[in-house]
Amino acid sequence: MAKSWRTTVAGVATFGGILCSLLAAHFDGDPETVAQWSLLVPAIAALVGGIAARDNGVTSKSAGAE
Repeated sequence: MAKSWRTTVAGVATFGGILCSLLAAHFDGDPETVAQWSLLVPAIAALVGGIAARDNGVTSKSAGAE
């Protein structure tokens, strides 16, 4: 995480935001509100992509790609 911390934080924040909105919709006590659990798949993709991606300011050498 130290090498691409900005991208990792962005991926985790995106996942957390989507997860929090789903949980809020599920537990709000209003039967009219339905959580769209299908959004969990793109949230997981954002999490994995954010963790696996490399920041623009990180060189290949410092990221260990060379």
